Amino acid sequence: MRQYLCNKAGLRDKKYFMRDDRKKEHRPLSRTDCKAKLRVCLDPKIVVSFEEGHNHILYGSNFVQLIRTYRGLTFADNAQVDSLHAQGVRTCHIMGFMLDQTGGHMGLNFNRKDLFNHIERSKRSKIKDGDVVAALSYLQGKADNDPLFFSRYMISCEGQLKHLFWADGTSRSDFQCFGDVLAFDSTYKKNKYNKPLVIFSGKNYHAQTVIFGCAIISDESIEAYRWVLESFLNAMSNKQPKVVVTDGDGAMRETIKQVFPKATHRLCSWQK
Repeated sequence: MRQYLCNKAGLRDKKYFMRDDRKKEHRPLSRTDCKAKLRVCLDPKIVVSFEEGHNHILYGSNFVQLIRTYRGLTFADNAQVDSLHAQGVRTCHIMGFMLDQTGGHMGLNFNRKDLFNHIERSKRSKIKDGDVVAALSYLQGKADNDPLFFSRYMISCEGQLKHLFWADGTSRSDFQCFGDVLAFDSTYKKNKYNKPLVIFSGKNYHAQTVIFGCAIISDESIEAYRWVLESFLNAMSNKQPKVVVTDGDGAMRETIKQVFPKATHRLCSWQK
């Protein structure tokens, strides 16, 4: 027995409206509890029941390809998109090119979000273990789609990636609004290379944690911290925090005095 339902069947579970940890606005409701359905017995092939009535306006035949079930890039679309992206064409320009090629949205079986998702998945699949070039290319791809994306890195004399810092446009904007108090530490060493991961964070007006930027450094030396703090300042248009909260590392404290001379330094509560 197989049952075919309308794409607007059922309703969203009420528990999703009551989550305390929700950070984003609810998506618009699209389901209307439509009862239309077709039940078929496969062996032998017999229609068991058919509910014809829909409780909503039906899509026109020229919009069918935009319904999620039918939407997606074809094999030919994938090949063309990958080829254009490999030549350095930005994602927004790829979308414009394909719209011109097909005569508009009605000629495409995907939308802008589908295209961005495909390119994002393609980038991730190409990043292999230890492939620094692919990682840097991934960040460059993020910059192509985010004009305010900032990244900076240092290569050692041996050609190895020594330090890496990045912050997206949202993080940079958040720091301009909520950057009076800056918290960061490098206690996280759970990546496969056992390198310190530095996370810069703060609080917004709703007491929610916001991330201002991230960095991977080769060690916890004054030289490394100085590089990452100067990179952070560069990304944030040289705006300095008024208060800096850290985990109390000695090299970190010394570097803060040099790079943020006017900032008040405080230790995390678990270090007191």
